[in-house]
Amino acid sequence: MAIWQIIVLAFAFLAVFMTVATLILQLRAPDALTRVNLIGPLVCIAFPALILAKLTADWATEGFVAGDFIRAVIAILGVWIVGSVGSFIMGRSIHGVTVVDPWAAMQRREHQASQHRQDRAEGTQPQL
Repeated sequence: MAIWQIIVLAFAFLAVFMTVATLILQLRAPDALTRVNLIGPLVCIAFPALILAKLTADWATEGFVAGDFIRAVIAILGVWIVGSVGSFIMGRSIHGVTVVDPWAAMQRREHQASQHRQDRAEGTQPQL
């Protein structure tokens, strides 16, 4: 396995890791606003890592091509700009409307109730 293949594999692994991490965090997020904010690792790290993997593979097989480099830079900057503006707009639209996942709300209430029972059993004051 050549060095460039290891570099491409590392970029692809990073992208897959960030995608899976974002997926798991999305499923565990309690509300829609948190889910919008969790798109960051996917947009800011995973997508550029895939572009860099493709660029590395192209450079290793075809040599340096200025057009490919410029397209990669524009694509990465574009996804960062569009992702941040889109996240801001989605966050602003969701901020006024609180949508809570029923399962997450139930888990939070159960945790608070068990914590309150535990505090009373120990004779300590509940933490607010």
